[in-house]
Amino acid sequence: MRFPGRRKTKYYFPVSDRGPESLHEESEEAHLYVVGIDQLLVDIEARVTEEELAALGIPKGGSEVLDTAVVDRVYADLKASGRIVGEYAGGSVGNTLHNYSVLADDLSYLIGTINRTICVGDYAFHYIRNTSSRVNLAHLQPVEGPMGRAFCFVSDDRERSFGISRGIMDDLSPDTVPAELIAGASALVLTAYLLRDPHAPIHAATRRAIAIANAHRVPVVLSLGTEWLVREQRHALIELLQGIEIAILAGNYGELRALTGEEDPLLASSRALDWVDLVLLTRDKHGLYLSGWVDQAYVRETRDPIMSKSIAEYNRYEYSRAMPRRSCPEPRKVFSHINPYHGGPSIIHNTNGAGDAALGALLHDMVANVHHRRSAPNSPKHTAQFLTYSSIHQVCKYANRVSYEVLRNHCPRLLRGLPEREDSLEEAYWVQ
Repeated sequence: MRFPGRRKTKYYFPVSDRGPESLHEESEEAHLYVVGIDQLLVDIEARVTEEELAALGIPKGGSEVLDTAVVDRVYADLKASGRIVGEYAGGSVGNTLHNYSVLADDLSYLIGTINRTICVGDYAFHYIRNTSSRVNLAHLQPVEGPMGRAFCFVSDDRERSFGISRGIMDDLSPDTVPAELIAGASALVLTAYLLRDPHAPIHAATRRAIAIANAHRVPVVLSLGTEWLVREQRHALIELLQGIEIAILAGNYGELRALTGEEDPLLASSRALDWVDLVLLTRDKHGLYLSGWVDQAYVRETRDPIMSKSIAEYNRYEYSRAMPRRSCPEPRKVFSHINPYHGGPSIIHNTNGAGDAALGALLHDMVANVHHRRSAPNSPKHTAQFLTYSSIHQVCKYANRVSYEVLRNHCPRLLRGLPEREDSLEEAYWVQ
């Protein structure tokens, strides 16, 4: 585990000396990892006009499933006219796990379907080639058929619309879900796309994975996909959030707005906290929000200027660390917001992957917390059941930085790790 940031006191991992904190080495059997289920596909980014979107029957900003023959024709036309911007290993969960493994330099496991026969130069080959070697693909189910393809159509106003060719991406059998692997994970990462078709095998596989995670108290992380999907599946998603245990909900402003019915990002986050423990909301040029629960006994007041928006003094306790709501005798909601790192890149061609990058950073901080709790169980960092290692404000800054790197490189995945950040005053605040 590469820990997020340079640490300047003996209470932070890695620790070179043994003292009264009763540090111990983790056994090989207790290694940490996250697991994700995804519809494996290749992202194809292309420039199109609004007339071309209409001809394909795709609403602007929406997502539609297209026939394989249609996708082949569209791909050939766009390739011939030089409007294919890039082709990448894709999928929301695949992106998130790749980013997590790059940041943490540690293991993650991806579950899904892939071609039974892989040839040099085909889509499956490029998917594997462009995925971090720390993402374990041994649990992928080999299936006859083509890889899924997802066109990210970018119109002149930079709005994203999606055309999907399913291929074999929904054919994951529930019988192949590795129960023991999920039971031992630090988090299970999912996307709402997995639950779109109740008749698809991957829907049943996802439900089984959630049941296993809930039974073993493994935090379940749900990424919302697209605003169009949330509007289409809103009632089903709310029933899901009310009926099973989801720990973390991640989405952009449009997705959280569609889910909660709240127009304001803080109020949308607050509403979503009624269902989950932690909410990550990204908002393009307006930065990102992180909201969670903390017990009244563990609130920590910010040392930054206190701000008021739709919620008065919303950031007063942003130096608090997030906790599961069930672990809070006196739970209260805490919020933090940050503007884009350095104002954001000067030119943003496409925001595809920025939210996945932010979620990868959040996962890194969460797993670092588990790692440190096992390594230094008597540290003052672990006097309660916290979800994150850092305060929600510090995680905001970290997620913001990672998102910037993805946007700057115009690629939906991190190409390399980040420079280590300096600790802020608030981190020292926790070890005094």
